[in-house]
Amino acid sequence: MLEHYPEWARMLAKKYLSRTLSQFILHGNIHDLVPVGDARQKKFLRLKTFLSEDFFGARDFVVFYDRSSGIYFRDEASQKDFNRALAGRDSLLGTDMAGKVPKDPVRAFSVLEQYFRLRLDQKKSIALIIDYAETIVPMSDAGSTGTEDRNALVYLLRWAHDPLFLVSDFTTVMLTENLADLNKTLIQNPHNSDIRVPIPSEADRLHFIKTELTADEYKKHAKVKQEVLAQQTAGLNFIHIRNILANAKENKIPVTFERLAGIKKELIEAEAYGLLEFVETEATLDSVAGHREVKQHLREAVHALKEGRNDVIPMGYLVCGPVGTGKTYLVNCFSGEVGIPMVKLKNFRSQWQGVTEGNLEKILNILKAMAPVAVMIDEADAYLGNRDASGDSGVSSRVFSQIASFMSDTTNRGRIIWFLMTARPDLMPVDLKRQGRAEEHLALFPPSTKEERIELYEAMAKKTGLKMTEPYTPKIIEKGSKSFSGADMEAALTRAKFRAAAAGKVKVSPEMLDETLEDFMSPGYPEEVELQTLHAVLECTSRALLPKEYRDMDRAVIMDRIDELNSGTY
Repeated sequence: MLEHYPEWARMLAKKYLSRTLSQFILHGNIHDLVPVGDARQKKFLRLKTFLSEDFFGARDFVVFYDRSSGIYFRDEASQKDFNRALAGRDSLLGTDMAGKVPKDPVRAFSVLEQYFRLRLDQKKSIALIIDYAETIVPMSDAGSTGTEDRNALVYLLRWAHDPLFLVSDFTTVMLTENLADLNKTLIQNPHNSDIRVPIPSEADRLHFIKTELTADEYKKHAKVKQEVLAQQTAGLNFIHIRNILANAKENKIPVTFERLAGIKKELIEAEAYGLLEFVETEATLDSVAGHREVKQHLREAVHALKEGRNDVIPMGYLVCGPVGTGKTYLVNCFSGEVGIPMVKLKNFRSQWQGVTEGNLEKILNILKAMAPVAVMIDEADAYLGNRDASGDSGVSSRVFSQIASFMSDTTNRGRIIWFLMTARPDLMPVDLKRQGRAEEHLALFPPSTKEERIELYEAMAKKTGLKMTEPYTPKIIEKGSKSFSGADMEAALTRAKFRAAAAGKVKVSPEMLDETLEDFMSPGYPEEVELQTLHAVLECTSRALLPKEYRDMDRAVIMDRIDELNSGTY
């Protein structure tokens, strides 16, 4: 029978049958369907239905509890038995529990414990399923835990190692989406076990699609093959897929590749509570001006990914360089070239205790499920924190630990590719920059050759929609008498268009363009830009990716200059 259960359910059964544990925490994809049965007769049940009617189907009593609904039972006979027991208790103590069963955790657990002990003495078997466990024993510091939360926690801890409960056929199962949302004392208790319910695999999704619609029905409502739909729904659960198919069937709107991409984006962003944002671009690395060596390096990675050589792909990239050199745009274009989704982490931090860690756990589980995926983190030096952060009750250090541990999981090589962008790589902790995490360090610099300067000018002229009265390459660009980053060039060309508009013209003359470029002054600070440039030189992990003027520079000289810039003695 166990072979017809998913892997997590088999693990739950084996741990319970060891007779050393009676309390379990199920977390992750708990609001989805559970596949049960062999390949020919597989059915999909809601989790609580699966637990009560299948997994614990032979138990005498299956009891449910959550804050909203209170205590309720799998069947009417069990409910009547419970009510009779309460009535007997009321007659002895002069209370009226049977007339108004308590819903708050402490009083509800008190009533349940007395009922459990009565029935376990009679050799009855019981399963207790607690939904939304994070609302009963939430994550909090010991000093800030309320009286009710502490009392509820004591009940659960006691049940986990109570001799009567252990020797009897009794099981407590707590359900929560994020393990980090629960009280740490409960999670770390050696008398219980946490088991993650994963998002469905591609094989499971394909089987579900074939189960939901016959082959003929599917052809009527979808323009993509079943195998393609299963592949493209990575990161979605069974209920999401059922909604996609039901919507196509009821509203007569066929599932197409383009429509599927939009639906998937909406569903995953919603599932991640808006903490993940898809980065969409139609640009490729051809759209990037300059950085030829870096583009060639990334194109080799694209080729390896398309050939299925995940084993040679770096776990992640650190992209550094002075401000305005196009770090974010380069990474966007890489995503457009390789054809895998790119997501950006939004602000998952919260002022509430435990919420930050729970948000991050949710995000990381979704990333793992929707692989292959590229993950972009801009301003990574400020965003990720470090191991030694203090002043926020240890939240930053725990966040750092979660991300660092996830990034180093080698099973994700070639499936989750990290891009950490920063102008100050020296401010990032070494733990994230080491081999096995952000392995390849790419450095971007302003154009240094005539060809690169002209390429950048032409790319930005196209991007800004610059219209000239005649074909023209500015003198300052050809001579290289002034340095422009990509951001500088875009701002200067926009200013030239502004001057033309102020003069009542649509097109910019060569004279006006030359005057504008000569007049333009970057708002940046040259010493800060130089500092960022030198740090990028030191950080780059490939000499071939550096501009010629930096390849043979003595690192000791670079370090001395950095010290001068940091001390203000330049």
